[in-house]
Amino acid sequence: MGRTLTESFRRTQLDALVRMLVDHECDFVDALSRDLRKPRFETVMSELVVVKNEALYATSNLKRWMEPQCIDRTLVTSLDECMVVSEPLGVVLVVGAWCSPVQHCLVPLVGAIAAGNCVIINPSETSPHTAELLDRIIPSYLDNECYHVILTGSSDLPEMVDLKFDHIFLTGELSLCVCVCVALSAARTLTPVSLVLGGKNPCYVDQHCDVATAARRIAWARFHNAGQSAVAPDYVLCHADTQMQLLQALRNCLHQFYGPDPRESRCFGRLVSTENFICVRDLIWKSGKVEIGGQVNEAERYIAPTVLTEVVESDPIMQQEVFGPVLPILTVQNLDEAVSIICRQEKPLCVYVYSSNSKVVSRLMRDTSSGSFCANDCILQSLLVMLPFGGVGASGMGSFHGRHSFDTFSHRKSCLLRSTRIECITYLRYPPYEDHNLSLMTWASTLSSRSQGWCQIL
Repeated sequence: MGRTLTESFRRTQLDALVRMLVDHECDFVDALSRDLRKPRFETVMSELVVVKNEALYATSNLKRWMEPQCIDRTLVTSLDECMVVSEPLGVVLVVGAWCSPVQHCLVPLVGAIAAGNCVIINPSETSPHTAELLDRIIPSYLDNECYHVILTGSSDLPEMVDLKFDHIFLTGELSLCVCVCVALSAARTLTPVSLVLGGKNPCYVDQHCDVATAARRIAWARFHNAGQSAVAPDYVLCHADTQMQLLQALRNCLHQFYGPDPRESRCFGRLVSTENFICVRDLIWKSGKVEIGGQVNEAERYIAPTVLTEVVESDPIMQQEVFGPVLPILTVQNLDEAVSIICRQEKPLCVYVYSSNSKVVSRLMRDTSSGSFCANDCILQSLLVMLPFGGVGASGMGSFHGRHSFDTFSHRKSCLLRSTRIECITYLRYPPYEDHNLSLMTWASTLSSRSQGWCQIL
């Protein structure tokens, strides 16, 4: 691990990672097209550019992040140095997701490299062409002794975790059972874990909003990558009057996005597997009423952009996260009912609201708990390098992006460099213990709230 400690080594690896993305852009476009029939535009913007931004931001700030953080001195430490030093954790395991397989493998990798760790990358087996591409090209760009790709299935993860890593970072659409097994295996060796999972991300559309703009942004977020995203809005809550306007706006923008037949559009993807196709198709058939779309083709793993109405909380589609192009709409009488429905669910990865009323936005932000929150747009809060992103409760633990990734993969070591020039005070702590000395120290402790720590003479 010693070679990863220098700023120059870390910077060289980050530069190489950016170069890899540039050199192999066409290969990534091809791999993601074969795995998800992902359009080139989506691959470049939501995968490659996101990773490049992360790497360039880390490179620009690396020197500052690596510097010891000096802590303000108190009267007691006026002759000492107090600092926090960020040191690498060691060897970390990054387990990627299949829905955004490049982003979910390489964005955490950027943080781990910046923090000076060695990394094992485990891409998802569900997107095999992208996994094989990463396995093939990473050794040509990154240091082979410090960074490796391992191709293995999710069923082997608990066994891999038993190898004892210094941190495990897992993103994606693994079953709850697999995630629990990974966490249990990690707990046996006291290995810290970051889990960025998912959940039912609600989207409240207020009566006071620009419905046409809301529809465009919701449709883009929900049907991007054929709906296979952990950060897309999972269902909409709105008043019955707003639903009528929203449905018409959704019809219009879906026609603008994908034409009269989305199956023929080069801008609309396919589901990643037959298993996922069957799961999403069955949820559509068993929930609510199909208002828009609903067409399916199993041979192509195609499901048209679909909007459901007359959905209730007990419907199957409301019982699990949906990785497919389906948007259920639930009607509510008011904001109170919407908040109540959101709070009855497990804590989601994201909560979205569209409203021109700042009080409505503030109410949703204050009275709901989620990994992230965004008003009047979707997904973008999960991509910004300045903001931490992660789950809470059932949607995960830990966060990443920018400095937050660096901190996730670092140990923040407390360091005190003491002077020996105040022995005339510190002698009070030594045996033989005297009541007089105790009285002095007790008196000093009463001053701590005003003088920042006289009681710390110990």
